Amino acid sequence: MNKKFETYLNEYGVYLEDLKRRILLLVKIFAVIFASGFFLTGFIVKTAIQLLSFEDVSIVITSPFQMVDIAMSTGFFIASVITAPIAVYQIYTFLSPGLLPKEKRLFIMLIPVALILFFIGFAYGFMVLYFGISVIAEINVKLGVVNYWDIGKFVSDIVLTSSLLGLIFEFPIIITFLVRLGLFNSRLLRKKRRLAYFLIMVFVSLLPPTDGLSLILMAAPMILIYELTILANSRVVRSVKLIS
Repeated sequence: MNKKFETYLNEYGVYLEDLKRRILLLVKIFAVIFASGFFLTGFIVKTAIQLLSFEDVSIVITSPFQMVDIAMSTGFFIASVITAPIAVYQIYTFLSPGLLPKEKRLFIMLIPVALILFFIGFAYGFMVLYFGISVIAEINVKLGVVNYWDIGKFVSDIVLTSSLLGLIFEFPIIITFLVRLGLFNSRLLRKKRRLAYFLIMVFVSLLPPTDGLSLILMAAPMILIYELTILANSRVVRSVKLIS
């Protein structure tokens, strides 16, 4: 057993050491960004509230340590967003010696596209949420209801909804990568179209805001992305067949 373990270390020790070094680097980067986001939370929240500028809305703190919780969440979110592409790059450089030239080109091509799609999805989710909240606030005022909104719930709803939509916008990248590797095909997407539409509507209905118009505005791009993914990968399959 000891000889086998020594053989294993001799054979893979260099790779394990390299992997350990990369993980420690990511942890350090995450910790630094998390601390920066934590201490900048006051400025971020103040700026966000001023930019959103809802009329007839008072955003309040409901507990003494609520800002600390928000600072933790803000730091974690910012650190995750910034560290994610760095982690992807570290994974690529670690796996690069074992990848084929075609796989390397595909990986490099998809990284910037994935980042762009995430930020587009995040921005779209933010705008839809802003529109939905504005409509709800106006309706409440007309009904004679005063808008006192908990800052923790307010921030978490915005960040959660926007982030989830950003991740959903990554769907074409994941499917395209699987299709190019021959692990997936567009025929299955066509067969499961109705199920996909149903799951999209269920997913969107669980996100704030819950009004019908916002639901449609968030579901529409997801359905469009699903159809574009089918179309794009159908062309990929035809191209592969022609080449072969």
